[in-house]
Amino acid sequence: MSEEQKKLLETQLWNIANELRGKMDADEFRDYILGFIFYKYLSEKQYLFANKLLETELVKDYVNLVDESDIEAIKDESLQKLGYFLKPNELFGYIAKKGNANTENESNFILEDLESILVSIEQSTMGTESEEDFNKLFEDLDLSSTKLGRTVEARNSLIAKVLFHLDRIDFALQDADSDVLGDAYEYLISEFASGAGKKAGEFYTPQQVSKILAKIVTTGKKRIKNVYDPTCGSGSLLLRVKREVEVDEFYGQELNRTTYNLARMNMILHDVHYRDFDLKQDDTLEHPQHIDLRFEAIVANPPFSAKWKGKENPLNETDERFSQFGKLAPSSKADFAFLQHMIYHLADNGTMACVLPHGVLFRGSSEATIRAYLIKELNYLDAVIGLPSNIFYGTGIPTCILVLSKCRKNDDNILFIDASNDFDKVGNKNALNNEHIDKIVDTYRDRTTIEKYSKVVTLEEIAANDYNLNIPRYVDTFEEAEVIDIDALASELQALNAEMKNTDTLIADFCQQLNIKTPF
Repeated sequence: MSEEQKKLLETQLWNIANELRGKMDADEFRDYILGFIFYKYLSEKQYLFANKLLETELVKDYVNLVDESDIEAIKDESLQKLGYFLKPNELFGYIAKKGNANTENESNFILEDLESILVSIEQSTMGTESEEDFNKLFEDLDLSSTKLGRTVEARNSLIAKVLFHLDRIDFALQDADSDVLGDAYEYLISEFASGAGKKAGEFYTPQQVSKILAKIVTTGKKRIKNVYDPTCGSGSLLLRVKREVEVDEFYGQELNRTTYNLARMNMILHDVHYRDFDLKQDDTLEHPQHIDLRFEAIVANPPFSAKWKGKENPLNETDERFSQFGKLAPSSKADFAFLQHMIYHLADNGTMACVLPHGVLFRGSSEATIRAYLIKELNYLDAVIGLPSNIFYGTGIPTCILVLSKCRKNDDNILFIDASNDFDKVGNKNALNNEHIDKIVDTYRDRTTIEKYSKVVTLEEIAANDYNLNIPRYVDTFEEAEVIDIDALASELQALNAEMKNTDTLIADFCQQLNIKTPF
């Protein structure tokens, strides 16, 4: 599919989303439109898969299949290969056509049918390997919500209209090499994030930042065993790593239930097989779900300076993730707690890249103790990268990327990069373009010192600064002010003053000739 066709698909989907825009908030109609797109995706996958199985049969089109034994055989195969099952009369096209029926003899009421189908998709997985991946996946699609319309008829009409428009779009799923729908899905998520204000930070990391993290953790590799995001949001960061290298398994954890559902949909829609991802919903710090696993790559954008229980939970003092550092992160700022959690899960051959607020670089008290232990005793910190302010949704604060590795090649220094001044202004936000991204990644990979941009700093120098990692201590971006020649400036002022006097004399002479008062 060409770039123009990709853009057309994104535009079509966004226009359909706007059918709902006037009815509810951005994060609410996001859940409906993305849920319907996902249902259509599952339906088309099922249709293509079933038709493949029917190639040697008398009935070759799944839509026309009525034989119960054949349908049951297709169900068994579907649950094994796809992880779910849809009957012929549960397919998206069937329900979309019914919702827009125009004859007196045919009812176009579909809300109950649609609700039943979404439940049926989930129930088809019960007792199978994919049950957890589909459990309550559509729970945010409340078809009885008055936000869709004050009456049942109004809600039915709106949903039928949305399904009709979606049904007319070809997702081109038969093109095995294409991830155009995945790209379009990501586009929609980013558009919703831009309109969701502060809430957007809960589920979405801007693609420009995701790209940097993914490229860093895959440096020098073509394939990795697994990747993990302890605060995975919509799953976009995990999927970004998939664009850089082959990934065998994806792991993540997310606290927000709605966002967790979105992440599972995102994984499946990007054609990640249900056996190849394991996403959990719970509090990562209090109830970690992958505690026995270690990961070759870790990427994360945790909530900035979130609260956590810290000392309030006595178990944290002896928790293996935190105990060796000597102090717990303050309960008012969980930034280092997330970092410690990730270090615990990092494999010996792994690399992690994490976005955090600048405060982690220099704040004192317990955070200073943790920071010093991390550098002096563990020596895992590989690079500190300063990003421009105002590039994240929901906050304008400047942020940084910390890169850590348990198998550092350059274990006697730390690379500092100050990319805070490299950005484009896009609307009311700052944004990194491809050149900015490439410069950051290339500088990290080549480990180069660039005047006013980057510096390789010895551990001795960092120790001399009491393990304070504030970037301006190491990368001097100070611009010399232009030298002003005071004598030359004085001469210019004197010349201007003389010129003004001559002008005043000339004006006074004209006024005298015209027999009028002078203006001064």
